[in-house]
Amino acid sequence: MKVLGVIPARYASGRMPGKPLADICGKPMIWWVYQAAIKSKDLYDVVVATDDERIYKECEKWHINVVMTRNDHDTPTSRLYEVSTMIDADLYLMLMGDEPLINYESFSLIIPEKLKEYYVAVLTNIIDKPSEVIDFSNQKCVTNAKREVLMISRSPIPYPKGTLDFDYEKVTGIQLFSKKALQFYDETAKSVLEIAEENDLMRFVENGITVKAIQSTYKTVSVDTPKDLELVRTIISEREAYDA
Repeated sequence: MKVLGVIPARYASGRMPGKPLADICGKPMIWWVYQAAIKSKDLYDVVVATDDERIYKECEKWHINVVMTRNDHDTPTSRLYEVSTMIDADLYLMLMGDEPLINYESFSLIIPEKLKEYYVAVLTNIIDKPSEVIDFSNQKCVTNAKREVLMISRSPIPYPKGTLDFDYEKVTGIQLFSKKALQFYDETAKSVLEIAEENDLMRFVENGITVKAIQSTYKTVSVDTPKDLELVRTIISEREAYDA
C-alpha cells in the first residue's frame, strides 16, 4: 500500500497566527514535524500542504516537499482531500503541523493490514491530568467495544455519574484516510455535531462511516498556545543537548 504523509499548514490561526513558522531552536515548527515524518518507513513520501506563500517559501528554504492548495479550506481534512486529487496514494496519513514532537513509530499502529474502500482512523492518547479533561482544546472520544468512535466532544465524556473507573481519551493529530473516504468527506455536507464540536471526524460518524480509534502510548504536545510553544522549545532543546 502507498501511504502518503500530509502535513496541513495554514498561516491564519485565531490564537497563534503564523504558528507553523514559529521558531524552535533555530528552525520553524513545520521543519520538526516534517523531519519526524520522513524517518518513517511506512510512508512512501511526505508533503506539506499550505495555502500561504510565506509557509511555501519557508518550506522551500528548508528543502521541505510542499504543495500549494486553495485558500478556501476551513478544515484540515478538506485540504487533505485536495491533496488526494493532486498526488495518488492508497492512504493519506494526516499529521498536524503543530505537533513537532510526533513520534514516527506510532504511524504503524494506524495503518491497516488490508486496504479498505472506506477507511478512517485516528490515534488516541489516554489523558493523565484532570486539567486536560476539562480543557476544550483536548477533544475527548468514546468508542464501542470494537474501538469504533461513537462520539468526539470537547466536553468531558463520558460523564462520571456512576463510576470513575475508566480512562478519558483524546484524539491526536495523527489520522488516516483512504482516497474514497476523503471523496465522501468532500461530497457530504457538514453534519450537526461536526459544526457544534468543530471536529472533522464527526462528519463520518454521523453518516455511518466507521472511524477506528487506535490507542497509542506515543504522546505528543500540540502547540495551541504560546505556553505550549515554550514547553516544546524546552523539550527539544534538552533533547538536542542530550544527543550532542
